[in-house]
Amino acid sequence: MTHQGGLGNFEQEILPHLDAAYNLARWLTRNEQDAQDAVQEAYLRAFRFFPGFRGGNARAWLMKIVRNACYTWLHVNRPLQEATEFDESYFPPDSRVLNPEEVVLQNDSGTLVRKGLKKLSPNFREVLILRELEGMSYREIADITGMPAGTVMSSLSRARGCLHQALTDLVNGDTVSTVRRIVAMNTRMLERGS
Repeated sequence: MTHQGGLGNFEQEILPHLDAAYNLARWLTRNEQDAQDAVQEAYLRAFRFFPGFRGGNARAWLMKIVRNACYTWLHVNRPLQEATEFDESYFPPDSRVLNPEEVVLQNDSGTLVRKGLKKLSPNFREVLILRELEGMSYREIADITGMPAGTVMSSLSRARGCLHQALTDLVNGDTVSTVRRIVAMNTRMLERGS
């Protein structure tokens, strides 16, 4: 099969973006195996349609295919997953006392950010991943998502606000859990001492 420039051109233009493709798919599907499947499907589509690629930003072109492959996969395999958003007011935070190792892991900033991102809606998570983790421009994100550039900017602003709130809630929750744990430990020590 000869492409415009052949297989070598596909390898030069598209294969270097495999990590970015997987990163986006991992955040959209929230599952490592599903992300691998979606990226494989996306690369098959990209290879199939590469003769129609007329140059330009290969990364944005591929990321759009990855995004579409992920949403198609989610629609087929998890049709009700995004039907309703989780409302924390109905479900209180876990009041279980954490062991010291869990406290250290929870306070790790990378872990905290990942937890915060998981709390965002898929649309907000998507634009933040593309902009902040993949370093894409507003125009590239607009091309990938099909949103106007102004909508991308306002979505990013709202997404950043929601992430800030999610991180604040997580940090405050960690503080409350830690204080409860310390109070419980001190109470047990006082009871043993008397």
